[in-house]
Amino acid sequence: MRSFRIFIALTGLGLIGLATEAFTTLKNNNLSKPEGSGKGFAVVELFTSEGCSSCPPADALVAKVQKESADKPVYILAFHVDYWNRLGWKDAFSSHDYSNRQYQYSRWLKSSEVYTPQVIVNGRTEFVGSDENRLRSAIKSGLENSAKTEISLNNIKVEGDKADIQYHVTGAASNSDLLIALIEKNATTKVKGGENGGRTLSHVQIVSQLKTIILKNSANGTETIALPHGFDSQKFELIGFVQNTSNGEITGAAKAQFSSNLSAKL
Repeated sequence: MRSFRIFIALTGLGLIGLATEAFTTLKNNNLSKPEGSGKGFAVVELFTSEGCSSCPPADALVAKVQKESADKPVYILAFHVDYWNRLGWKDAFSSHDYSNRQYQYSRWLKSSEVYTPQVIVNGRTEFVGSDENRLRSAIKSGLENSAKTEISLNNIKVEGDKADIQYHVTGAASNSDLLIALIEKNATTKVKGGENGGRTLSHVQIVSQLKTIILKNSANGTETIALPHGFDSQKFELIGFVQNTSNGEITGAAKAQFSSNLSAKL
């Protein structure tokens, strides 16, 4: 089946906006810079949907890459868009905020369309999400370049269903945002309608929440975050990255695991 493509006039992107409703979350004690100062990284954003029959191969590819790159600064985020929901199946992981993020990329990258499955690496390189050769090449290129920004999250205090966390960013341009994604590591869905009706789909690195913090050069601050209902510290992790709001370039990233004893009782 075909990918669902939306064609956009670049001058009419008033609906574009980065997702700002969401949650930051906790870390063992520290969301650190990417494995040593000055080393490269690759932030891989997959725009996907359970309603798209072309998406499962891309989901499988990023799952493969996720497993292979567990010891490398490769950060995978699967954004489930909502524009497929009207065609027979509502993706429970989807959000209009994630569709808007993809529209924002069409502006940054000067593209006239958005589609699924689409992968964007470090905010600057886009291609069809099931293209393994291009994905591996883009990751390799990202790892060979140097991170411009360092990120840390510290002094996490958890009370009930909320957490306070201090963040510190250095080396970010003045027109940069810190984005922190709460990631559900794995999930499986039995799809009952739409193009994938009757299939059981497996997903990895699902963006559950996304928080945006406006930065100015170096930044320190504290954020209060909410934990989702039924939160299990073993099933979630954090990915933080800094993004230039002028051109979409991602200049630094880091991953944080939750301590095993930090599950929220909701």
